[in-house]
Amino acid sequence: MLDPELLERITARRAELDDLEAQLTEQLAKVRSERDELAVAERVLERVSEEIAGERGSASPPPGQMAGRAVMLVPHRGPGTQETMLPPDYQRILNVVREAGGPVTARQVGETLGVDVSVKSKLEPLRGKLIRLTDRGWLRKQPDGRFTARL
Repeated sequence: MLDPELLERITARRAELDDLEAQLTEQLAKVRSERDELAVAERVLERVSEEIAGERGSASPPPGQMAGRAVMLVPHRGPGTQETMLPPDYQRILNVVREAGGPVTARQVGETLGVDVSVKSKLEPLRGKLIRLTDRGWLRKQPDGRFTARL
């Protein structure tokens, strides 16, 4: 004859496993549903991306593109590269740094250009342009963060 306590433990464990199975079945259904939703979202995204790409292809090239090819708005400085090839706002920045006669901060350049330097969100784009000019060889950045013109 089987021990009643042992039978009770087996029955309790079976009930636990049945509950766990029900929970896992519910979770699996949720996972499958979400996966199906993601598949639909992916198809929609692909279709919309194709439509946007088609629209862009038929529109005129955006700034930074010429004859359908990407070009740098701020070219690297090198032989035969003239300052006039820079966009006008970059030319103004370069002139301000040159006319300063020595190292200048982004704040000083901004003040000269009439940028509201008390607002960080107005100064940071200018700093980005100064760094871009530095990266492309038009300016030098000093260790203290000030900028100078290259000769």
